[in-house]
Amino acid sequence: MKAKPKEPSNRKEIIKLVISLAVIAAAIGIWYGRRHSGETSVYDSFARCLTQKNTMMYGLYWCEHCAEQKELFGAAFRLIKYQECGVKGQRALVETCKSAGVKNFPTWQFADGQRREGVMTMGQLSQMSGCPLE
Repeated sequence: MKAKPKEPSNRKEIIKLVISLAVIAAAIGIWYGRRHSGETSVYDSFARCLTQKNTMMYGLYWCEHCAEQKELFGAAFRLIKYQECGVKGQRALVETCKSAGVKNFPTWQFADGQRREGVMTMGQLSQMSGCPLE
């Protein structure tokens, strides 16, 4: 019985393709990040004021209410003082959030020590922080 001839391996071509796709994805990510890092929002000055007044949001990357709160700010959220409480790849809290006693998300911490849990409207944040909505 004759041995079956080996079929040519496409392994090298597949590796080249995967590397090419990774390079393209990285380039798109860099372009997207640069494009959106300079983006402005009607809430930029409000977000800056919240940060200047030491207002901070505690959140979790997997929390849908945190995502909802971030969406309210749009591009201005990059200016918010934010503490990520989730350990990447786990459903655990980072020590900073545990020691701060944060249990529900999002949680807003204000300079006077008050905390509010849940999604807050811009009006509520303005009232609690003293930052004007312009």
